[in-house]
Amino acid sequence: MKNSIEASLIEDYTHPIRDVLWGHIYMTDKLALLTESVPFLRLNHILQLGPVYLVYPGATHTRASHSLGVYHLGRRLLQNLAEKGASQWLTPEGVKSFLAACLLHDLGHFPYTHSLKELPLTPHEELSGAIILKEPVKSLVGNTGASPELTAAIVDKEMPVGNLPAQTELLFYRRLLSGALDPDKLDYLNRDARYCGVPYGAQDVDFIFSRLHPDKERGVDIDSRLIPNVESILFSKYLMYRIVYWHHKVRAATAMVKKALITGLESGKITGKELYNLEDISLFTLLQEKSGGSLVDSVRKGIIYTTAAEIPHTQAAIAAIRGIKDRARMEEQLADELTRSGLEIQSEDLIIDIPEPVSFETGLYVEDEGCSFGDSSSAFKPQTVNAFIQTLYTIRIFINQKFKERIKTFPDFYSIIENMMNRGAHGHS
Repeated sequence: MKNSIEASLIEDYTHPIRDVLWGHIYMTDKLALLTESVPFLRLNHILQLGPVYLVYPGATHTRASHSLGVYHLGRRLLQNLAEKGASQWLTPEGVKSFLAACLLHDLGHFPYTHSLKELPLTPHEELSGAIILKEPVKSLVGNTGASPELTAAIVDKEMPVGNLPAQTELLFYRRLLSGALDPDKLDYLNRDARYCGVPYGAQDVDFIFSRLHPDKERGVDIDSRLIPNVESILFSKYLMYRIVYWHHKVRAATAMVKKALITGLESGKITGKELYNLEDISLFTLLQEKSGGSLVDSVRKGIIYTTAAEIPHTQAAIAAIRGIKDRARMEEQLADELTRSGLEIQSEDLIIDIPEPVSFETGLYVEDEGCSFGDSSSAFKPQTVNAFIQTLYTIRIFINQKFKERIKTFPDFYSIIENMMNRGAHGHS
């Protein structure tokens, strides 16, 4: 069995694809055919970081290049784990399915990064699984030696697994593809940092893979020598969110597109089904054609709303505006109060932005210390992680640039915002 597993990861990988980050990525000819399918080619037209290029002009890499990187690291990860004993519970079909899942995990991803994340839409993992089980992808996956059903179930963790014979193997692959040291995170941190020209995301992938130990139940375990690398990943993720992903201009552009989408959906001019299988350009075209397009047209031209106020994170404040409808209602109230105070502004000219939840948990087990990562000798205790989140979760109010100078000389602006947030917070306490 060990030889067949090794063969599944080594033999026939002769098709090279040149990647900026990892150099040559080698695939089998049949795996490479997946990258030529229409669903995968769509990923070439979705920027990995959406509007980040407005701040970091080099950030124009795509979901397709990221997907190739995840496949590459997934194959390297599995090779390391197979050599350390994981081959005992792996099958050649399972190995091929995991590699296909790495390559295809973002097939259903929405355009313009996470501007659609809060909307009442089917999760992109579920969409990816459904695409894998449809033609032409289903047959292409099967031709690689993978099981389309197992591949889809690895990507979509909510997919029922009752009819799959290799349930233990499936759960192992799920934990590899979505965990603290998964190939997805290791690629996007390194790739995003490279293309943005910042040093914060670089990780020592070679050393990380060399120190991982396979576990049938948990996916991978670590020993204490790898604790600094896990700390590096956590801190890198924090820095990338604070400096790149959630830069105020990036959040403003994302919030503008999100507001245009919400307005279009609530008015009935756009239906949820129209938002599936779009690319970045087709999303903008749809919004411009069906919802007036003033917000997205401004984003396209680089005319981004400016930050009028920043409000520190509190549980009460977050609760008051967590829901999309709560924020929309508060935007209308804020516009009304500002207008009554002498600043004539419409609700479409301001946006209340709140970051979506982000996790910094690891779930890792440290073998030689006999405990979870949170209880280990790491400096990253739960309270440290909570401090990260507290810092990141800044509530911002963005306004149309034409009001930028007026706000500076409007004495009641901050008191109105503070009173509104306090009223909202008390209403949710």
